[in-house]
Amino acid sequence: MGLPVSLRVDGPGAPASLGDAVFAWLREADERFSPFKPDSEVSRLGRGEIGRAEVSGDLAEVLGLCEEYRAATGGAFDAWLPGRAFDPCAVVKGWAVQRAAELLTGAGVARFCLNAGGDVVVAGGPWRVGVRHPEHAGRLCQVLQVTDGAVATSARYERGDHIVDGRTGRPATGLLSVTVLAPTLTEADTTATAAYAMGEEGVAWAAARPGCEVYAVDAGRRVLRTPGLPVPV
Repeated sequence: MGLPVSLRVDGPGAPASLGDAVFAWLREADERFSPFKPDSEVSRLGRGEIGRAEVSGDLAEVLGLCEEYRAATGGAFDAWLPGRAFDPCAVVKGWAVQRAAELLTGAGVARFCLNAGGDVVVAGGPWRVGVRHPEHAGRLCQVLQVTDGAVATSARYERGDHIVDGRTGRPATGLLSVTVLAPTLTEADTTATAAYAMGEEGVAWAAARPGCEVYAVDAGRRVLRTPGLPVPV
């Protein structure tokens, strides 16, 4: 996936093989769903070598999520941008890491933190999750206190203007960063990316999503946050 992934498990009863299974699944997801690997299922679909009716059940699920968020954002979030290869990474990363977290909960692990490039799934907290400052890499602009759930941030500080507003075909510039807390990383990561693509209007859109809390910094450096954001006291 081109990003560091770490796993912390607290408490007894989790065999080392379970951690191996988590990372094996993430490597499998990268092989199957990366648009940067020419033999992946995603690349084959993008080139038209297979049709949508021929894809695996997992990719069909991803395609369904892509369409759900495209429709919900009026086209701002779009994995099928004109002139570009099919790229569902904004869905796949959160979805794959959430699936990995479900391997842990399914095996009875009660307390863990799974961190994929700064987007995290936690259980059995409280855990403190830092939100990186959008302009200063060594600083935090907020800390969240999360018991069970997921936190994801979309911004330009790692990859530049890589998030495109599908309605205009141009890079989204209305926000410096947007962080979403949601029950799953599938929701948190995709909602954060979709909100960023929408610009400032995406903050209210994300806040209206069931179970979501939002912390954002707009292009004017104003902080926008929902009242239910869980901050330490």
